[in-house]
Amino acid sequence: MDEARQATLKKLEGRLRYRFTEIKWLDQALTHKSFVHETNHPEKGANEVLEFLGDSVLNLAVSHLLLKKFPDAQEGTLSMMRAQLVKRSSLASLSKDLELESFLLLGKSQQFNGGMRKSSILANAYEAMIGAIFMDSGFDPAFEVIQKHFEPHLQTFTPSALFNDFKSFLQIYSQQSYKQSPQYQVLNESGPDHDKWFQASVSIGGEVKGLGYGKSKKEAEQEAAKNALERLNSEGKP
Repeated sequence: MDEARQATLKKLEGRLRYRFTEIKWLDQALTHKSFVHETNHPEKGANEVLEFLGDSVLNLAVSHLLLKKFPDAQEGTLSMMRAQLVKRSSLASLSKDLELESFLLLGKSQQFNGGMRKSSILANAYEAMIGAIFMDSGFDPAFEVIQKHFEPHLQTFTPSALFNDFKSFLQIYSQQSYKQSPQYQVLNESGPDHDKWFQASVSIGGEVKGLGYGKSKKEAEQEAAKNALERLNSEGKP
């Protein structure tokens, strides 16, 4: 790594309020595979492995923060809250706050295609950066950085804030707990054209989990998802 790159990365260290013992980890975290493939830098590693590691560290740290804030919440609710906090768009937003795009090394193909603005690349870079801190000095310093970034969001975060879109969170829960998506079906349609009512069901693994009614198919499906979440909660599952 040349001196110019090191000087650039030290600016990011200031934003992170974390100083690397081995700056090579941060350099790797911000090196996209397209840069390695398209340039003559065989000594450089891409950030994919650090991204994999950072994802695990991030999930553990956010789980810990949520459990401290909501000690009585059930596992499924905690899972849905964590999924909301660490979703791609959230991590991409954190990445933009740190201006990670200005430190990324991308191949010309990705630069041409707007890679520095892609949510997937920005989110992956954030995870890789967390993985880099873990590799540099372990879990506790990585946790401190994550806590600083996520605490403002946790201040106003409540379980009830999750349930603005019941279908989305039933999808998250179903994927995490059953490894499959919920299936919706319109069971009944009644009333005149100007005042229709729909009944819908939602099933997971072939078992009906909820029923809902509404003046549109979407509204009935949302109510079915809400009913399913309430049922699963009463059974002690979410």
